[in-house]
Amino acid sequence: MFKKWANVFMVLSLVFAVCSPTSYAAAKTVKVTVTLVSAELVENNSVGNEWAIGARVNGKDLEEGSSVTLNLKSTGTLKLEAIAEEQDKIPDYGDKSTNVKLSSFSKSTNKTLSVVVTENRGRYSGNTATWEFKFKISKK
Repeated sequence: MFKKWANVFMVLSLVFAVCSPTSYAAAKTVKVTVTLVSAELVENNSVGNEWAIGARVNGKDLEEGSSVTLNLKSTGTLKLEAIAEEQDKIPDYGDKSTNVKLSSFSKSTNKTLSVVVTENRGRYSGNTATWEFKFKISKK
């Protein structure tokens, strides 16, 4: 009887050892560089002439031509954000964001976010302007 219980205990111990969270392989860490390649006003139907723009990746600010390098799990996600604001007494605002899974590409990928800003007052009310923010994402 003791031998039977010892065998059951040994089998259960092996099952727990194999299934325990510490036995799973940890997600590999990768360096990811995100560059804001360009931010371009591609269409402006009388919305305005003075603009403030901004971009972020995982909450870190990016300027046009600049890069941010992040250490992330290979199973992680990047959040890209783009913002455009027409500057006048009553500013018009537009934003766009997207999530990019690191597992969705191998070495590098490009993402473009189109931000539409709609004029909210005056004779051009309802007209739109479109900004394109182009990001390059590279794994190292």
